[in-house]
Amino acid sequence: MFAQAIVVIDFETSGMSPEQGGRVTEVAALRVVGGEVVDRYVSLINCGVRIPYFITELTGITQTMVDRAPAVSEVMPALVEFIGNDTLVAHNASFDEKFLKAESDRQGLWPEHDGLVCSVKLARRIFPGMASYSLGRLAAALGIRFQGAAHRAEADAEVTAALMLHVAEELQRRYAVAAIDPQLLIAVNQLSAAKVPAFLKKQFAAA
Repeated sequence: MFAQAIVVIDFETSGMSPEQGGRVTEVAALRVVGGEVVDRYVSLINCGVRIPYFITELTGITQTMVDRAPAVSEVMPALVEFIGNDTLVAHNASFDEKFLKAESDRQGLWPEHDGLVCSVKLARRIFPGMASYSLGRLAAALGIRFQGAAHRAEADAEVTAALMLHVAEELQRRYAVAAIDPQLLIAVNQLSAAKVPAFLKKQFAAA
């Protein structure tokens, strides 16, 4: 499927942005090699913050769960090491990357991932015209099933990984190519949907 490894990441958080005081409460990172998940790092995270009631209602993550979780000072170095220099993927990637950078900065860490793919933007370009690009509704439309609870990091990351494999399969079918370079998907993210077919045809013809 993929010519190089990718790492699919999902954070659950206590708020919508680090700038407004949001902190990470859970993370899942799945390494996809070829066409399958070969390794994963999953952990609840204790950042010493209060969990708002609506977050517990949405995610099922309680104050007690977070209070008993490993400290952020333990989780973030392990996460950054796990990601390494592979390409990072997330659904609505700007959200997750903001939290990755903010929490890394707090710990004096410097993530070294090789670019970022947003699976929302990618799906809009490869599957234009879908009714919704929210993870749950998009997955349902493409026949991808959740294996756990939505709005928990591991379940969301698994569905995002399945979505990425679905994209790879579709590109392989359309262009008769053996493997998809993650760097190509980063380039697709930056194009308007109208320009993507011609761009991909040219890229795969030259491969």
